[in-house]
Amino acid sequence: MARTITDPREAAAALGALVKGAGNTVFFGGAGVSTASGIPDFRSADGLYNQHFDYPPEVMLSHGFYVEHTREFFDFYRSRMCAPDAKPNQAHLKLAELECEGLVSAVVTQNIDGLHQAAGSRNVVELHGSTHRNVCQRCGHVHSQEWVLKTEGVPRCEACGGPVKPDVVLYEEALDEAVITAAIRAIASCDLLIVGGTSLVVYPAAGLLRYFGGDKLAICNLQPTPQDASADLVCACDIARSFDW
Repeated sequence: MARTITDPREAAAALGALVKGAGNTVFFGGAGVSTASGIPDFRSADGLYNQHFDYPPEVMLSHGFYVEHTREFFDFYRSRMCAPDAKPNQAHLKLAELECEGLVSAVVTQNIDGLHQAAGSRNVVELHGSTHRNVCQRCGHVHSQEWVLKTEGVPRCEACGGPVKPDVVLYEEALDEAVITAAIRAIASCDLLIVGGTSLVVYPAAGLLRYFGGDKLAICNLQPTPQDASADLVCACDIARSFDW
């Protein structure tokens, strides 16, 4: 039966002990990892789905909307999907530190903000891409997030004038097969899997847990998840404080 801890200090101590006792740890994270850095998630009270826009957020985040309403898509992208002022929080920083120490082998993330890399993590599998890569659909030139934020309307490639599309997976688009394979390999090879900041109800990402066959499973999430009963440790508290050890 899972050990559930709500006190952040106790959770941090228990999580730290699990990591130090494991041979190979992988972290699998979702939007809740970034909310501690001030980036809103989708489904919470302050999330995007509970804010008012001219179109539903799930529509504006679709491939069809990007194609048919490109200007409106980029207005939403610049104002809601990019987070240039966000900084890594304690969870990001601790994971980078643990990778440097050889204790964490990979971070698999559903987030597109690049905060794991900003914190220093090197082996990051980005399931949904990144706002820091914006690719010309004609010549393949990659533009930075900073470049896109300085443009107005529909950005055009500096190199050839072609249309630019963020390297993020939109609704109606499939995940990259090579990225999925890298995530499966990481999750299947670890002894300890830490799942953080995700409700584990959104597929196909949540389905990656079925590839885990290691010794210990830890879940760090404020709200219950469908996998809590299968976990060895549940940290039901602020994720950044759970990594403060």
